[in-house]
Amino acid sequence: MEQQPDRVCGGPPWMKEDGPSWMRPWARRRADGRVPWPSTLLISVFVLVGTEFAARGQEGTREPVDAFAQALLVTLSACLLLRVRWPVVALVGTAALTSGYLAAGYPYGPVFVPVLVAAFSAVLAGHRRAAWWTAGAFWAGHVLLAHWWYAYLPPTGDDAAPWGRELVFAAWIAAVLAGSELLRIRCAEWARARLERAAAARRRAEEERLLIARELHDVLAHSISVINVQAGVGLALLDQDPEQARTALTTIKAASKEALGEVRQVLGSLRAPGEAPRAPAPGLDRVPELVEQAQSASLAVVVETRGAPFALPPGTDLAAFRILQEALTNVIRHSGSRSARVQISYAPGRLTLRVADDGPASISEHRGSGNGLVGMRERAAGLGGTIQAGPRSEGGFEVRADLPVRRKETP
Repeated sequence: MEQQPDRVCGGPPWMKEDGPSWMRPWARRRADGRVPWPSTLLISVFVLVGTEFAARGQEGTREPVDAFAQALLVTLSACLLLRVRWPVVALVGTAALTSGYLAAGYPYGPVFVPVLVAAFSAVLAGHRRAAWWTAGAFWAGHVLLAHWWYAYLPPTGDDAAPWGRELVFAAWIAAVLAGSELLRIRCAEWARARLERAAAARRRAEEERLLIARELHDVLAHSISVINVQAGVGLALLDQDPEQARTALTTIKAASKEALGEVRQVLGSLRAPGEAPRAPAPGLDRVPELVEQAQSASLAVVVETRGAPFALPPGTDLAAFRILQEALTNVIRHSGSRSARVQISYAPGRLTLRVADDGPASISEHRGSGNGLVGMRERAAGLGGTIQAGPRSEGGFEVRADLPVRRKETP
């Protein structure tokens, strides 16, 4: 039964590291199924001209090249037109016609080139077993013609061919097939490398998408929560206390301006990849701003720092800020408490963040399954840390983040 082609070499990609440039035309033909006219025409001319030159050295020992011989040479070369779509048919056709050419007693020479090219193409197309069996049968047929049947075939009075020629012929066939196998293996490696790079690119795109989604969620959720609270205050006090309503509107303006600035920064990184951001990424040095925004939303926040603060890597600093921001946003949105405690603990190789409120929950007792907490867990997991969130035994809700830290080296 014919071996199914593995098709591992659909043509190496056009990148330099994925394959030699001389294979690009072949790969394009393999990709779109085009007929290889130029190379076949070149091989046909080479076989015809080369055979004429080879025949001059074999006058008297082989039949002269007549019109029938030239027709055979053209036909067997034309079989190479099939080597892209039907490589096995091309190989069998060239082998059979070449055997017929030699059986007619015509001169040796480049007549073997089409067979070798067809065998090369069949192996690269994945028809390895067919290529080896056909090449072996072709060599065995030549041995029969040159050593047993020569007496019954033209030219008259021909002698048996020397066995050294058969060994050279066999070596050529083995070398071409072995080279084809090596190139087929390289094609498989190029194909795997292509797939791995494509998968890596998809992973990077997915990670970038999730990162941007987390950034936008954290920025917008916090700012819109503050705006929502202040809008409610402003509406309630618009007639009774216009000055307090004005303060609420001022807070809304400041929060919306800050949110727009951070959104522009995130979107700017998409429009101009590789460029340095115009503003530094937020970090724990902006915790006072979080406290001020929370207080503007009627949430009193007490911040406690334990241990000796040290400089954090940018990624850890940003993640810590976003975790605190999201945790305070959850208190504003979901807790009936108007106070929260933030604890930032520095320890060798570790940063611990705790945000707790006294409750009760204003909507649900369970706040550990929202998108905000999912984002916090993803940020912590990306750094090798953990997030624990849930109700406290003494009441209220607590978020605790443990992040491993490699201390930022100072010059």
